[in-house]
Amino acid sequence: MIMSSAAKEGCGNGPLPLPLALQSRNPLARLTIFGPGAVIASLTIGSGELIFSSRGGALFGYRLLWFFLFILLLKWVLVFVTARHMVLTGAHPFQRWMQLPGPRGWFPLVFLLLALVCFPIWVSFHSGTIGTLLSWLAGTERSLHGGAHFVWGIVVLGVVLALAFSGGYTALERVQLAIVILMLLCVAVSLLVVKPDWLEFFKGFGVPQPLVYPEWAASVPDLAKRPVWVEAVTYVGVTGGSGYDYLAYVSYLRDKRWGQAGRAAATKAELEAIAHDAAHINRRWLRAVAVDSALSFLAVLIFSGVFVACGTVILGPQHKIPGGSNLLALQAEFVTPIYPWLKYVYFVGAFLTIFGTLYGTIEVAPTVLREVVLAIDAGYATKHAKKLRFIAVSWTSFGGLVVLVWTLICHLISGADNPPGLIAMLTPANLFTGVLACGLICLLAAWTDWKFLPRGLRAGNLLTMLNALAGLIFLALGIKGYWDHSGWTAFLILVGTLALGWLGAWAGRVWLNGGR
Repeated sequence: MIMSSAAKEGCGNGPLPLPLALQSRNPLARLTIFGPGAVIASLTIGSGELIFSSRGGALFGYRLLWFFLFILLLKWVLVFVTARHMVLTGAHPFQRWMQLPGPRGWFPLVFLLLALVCFPIWVSFHSGTIGTLLSWLAGTERSLHGGAHFVWGIVVLGVVLALAFSGGYTALERVQLAIVILMLLCVAVSLLVVKPDWLEFFKGFGVPQPLVYPEWAASVPDLAKRPVWVEAVTYVGVTGGSGYDYLAYVSYLRDKRWGQAGRAAATKAELEAIAHDAAHINRRWLRAVAVDSALSFLAVLIFSGVFVACGTVILGPQHKIPGGSNLLALQAEFVTPIYPWLKYVYFVGAFLTIFGTLYGTIEVAPTVLREVVLAIDAGYATKHAKKLRFIAVSWTSFGGLVVLVWTLICHLISGADNPPGLIAMLTPANLFTGVLACGLICLLAAWTDWKFLPRGLRAGNLLTMLNALAGLIFLALGIKGYWDHSGWTAFLILVGTLALGWLGAWAGRVWLNGGR
């Protein structure tokens, strides 16, 4: 992601004037603020709603809805608290984490190291998911022992790679905003067509119920050795986005120049002045963050509810779930029993949605790399912005390509009739990016506010409590999911990554001191 001109110019220029939409008393006028949040919403509706909400509805029914509502509320708190600090101070979380105890920059380096592994896995998953759709449409789902969707995924990834190299934030926001609006219209119609049990539907949002597999789940290969907690925590990770998506969202505020974002970090004296001025422009820009992020998660909640209902009504009674090499075709049954010709409309919409998710995931990578390098050396990041973007997009895309090719080769060598499950491949990465990382970001946001903000600018008691609760819950779910998935192995890998980040930062500091 190339740094915006506002970010380059520093604190000499003030923030953008508050939009008229935020000054209007008409609630509908505030909908025009929706921008960066549309990007985050579109990053999750592809995998989170088309696949996992449908899958969860088939397995758990309407009783899953309260779980989605609760998780999205916690993730909204995470996003708002993190973005709030950026708008008030102009400092990205990576910049603040540079001052954690230990070698300078060790924790941002840990996030970067884990991104090097997780982003290619996410890209390969989204590419493979589109591949399952195209393979089904082309009638090649049985070719290569059921592994043809990997080949289709490789082709799609090549197309997205060309788009990513020529894109940027402006193109990303426009594409994703259009996709979100169109998909919202489509799912609203779908919900009326499916005709769910409305009483149970709304009860599912308000009455917490335990999640238990139905009896027929024991006969599904994907679920035979998959604990309910691992399945549920996977939904936590994919619904509403991942920790890296939220770190990118905060960076997008720099491009939008909301409040202090896009300018140099405010000094202690400037923050004191803001704290004593209730009408300060930076504080008023928080309305934009609240509206934008709330609309983002509201859109995700609507998608989740619709596809849970569709999975409950259509797929559950047939004992079918999206999985293996059949991640998107089953959902066509949501519309085809009533209007068969809508199958083609569904496939176009599903393709565009997952394609947008894949494109958005690739675009998040250079944003994350940009912010890490900005935190370490702002001058270098500004001077080599294009180079950093090229490196991030190349690593993420070609890494995803390597994962797809390697998985295809392993599948062909094994000669199995069923290809390796894309969901099984995604789960370990998702447990960190979408669950554990969210907990860490929440708790560090509380530390950041306490250390850098004067008392008058810190979040209120309710928001602080919700943020702490979110952090603890995400950490607990992540740890539980890791343990149920692979026991001590997962924790040894995580501890090793933490140690590698610490040693890398220490070695870099020694090298710099030696150079001086």
